[in-house]
Amino acid sequence: MKNIILLFFLSFICCNNASTEPIPFKDYTSTNAEALQYCKENGFNEDYYFLVDLSVHPGKNRFFVYDFKQSKIIDKNLVTHGSCDQFEENPDKWEKAKFSNKTNSHCSMKGKFKIGKRDYSSWGIKVKYWLHGLEKSNANAVNRVVVLHSWSAVSDEEIYPQVSPLSWGCPAVSDDFMRKLDAKLKTTSKPVLLWIVD
Repeated sequence: MKNIILLFFLSFICCNNASTEPIPFKDYTSTNAEALQYCKENGFNEDYYFLVDLSVHPGKNRFFVYDFKQSKIIDKNLVTHGSCDQFEENPDKWEKAKFSNKTNSHCSMKGKFKIGKRDYSSWGIKVKYWLHGLEKSNANAVNRVVVLHSWSAVSDEEIYPQVSPLSWGCPAVSDDFMRKLDAKLKTTSKPVLLWIVD
């Protein structure tokens, strides 16, 4: 009986001192609806779009492939954010994304992007897609060479409470995930929307 009580007590201690904590679920219903409306009005692909939520912890999945037809997320993975440490100190850079459209800032940029031309990359699976900023917050994307690419340092699985590596502003994903994205993007006849939010 004493052993059972001791085992219960130890289990209680372990569970209450766990290093991980649950991440609250986020509802993207209104974001998805706005994305579909934008795609319809601007001649974008109406089958799916990419949503990147940089308010999510960098060790959790925060790059989402949302299927408009099925009204659900059909794939997800980790994605990097920019270090944003070139023009000012950024002590929280590993945990929280900061945003700037400024050249050489190494910051992430938020807003809607049109995924453009497939091109060669020196990173990951050697494929990148140019990102064309559609808002004031990301209009400098091409000049900054902020592109969608893969990086072998990015995990293919969640690593929370650890964090993903930092980029110079590019949303970089794992090699395996990039292969999936590349396969989808190569078959579309219309531009695909990438929307970075926080």
